[in-house]
Amino acid sequence: MMDSFIQITTTTEKREDAERIARSLVEARLAACVQIAGPITSIYRWRGQIKQAGEWICLVKSRAEHYGAVEQTILSLHPYEVPEIVAVDIAHGSAGYLGWLRDELAAPCED
Repeated sequence: MMDSFIQITTTTEKREDAERIARSLVEARLAACVQIAGPITSIYRWRGQIKQAGEWICLVKSRAEHYGAVEQTILSLHPYEVPEIVAVDIAHGSAGYLGWLRDELAAPCED
């Protein structure tokens, strides 16, 4: 079976929340790496109003099959009512980096 890797994005209002989520995911081997960048500015519509907020963005590197567990972990730790949690496939990557991801993530489930 070929490995399928994804990058999951979430944002938080506070750096401490981003770090708590990142550490939890990496410790559980649900993420090989979580990059935290910010502050960024987000402009969005929420409950009929245009809002602007400073946020921290988390870029989570994981296996596609771990998405459900990553989502549940983020939801359990995230203070937002409806946090951004979106995933995109990693279509290509250097052999060395993808090998590192493979080694650092929990093994895929065998069916």
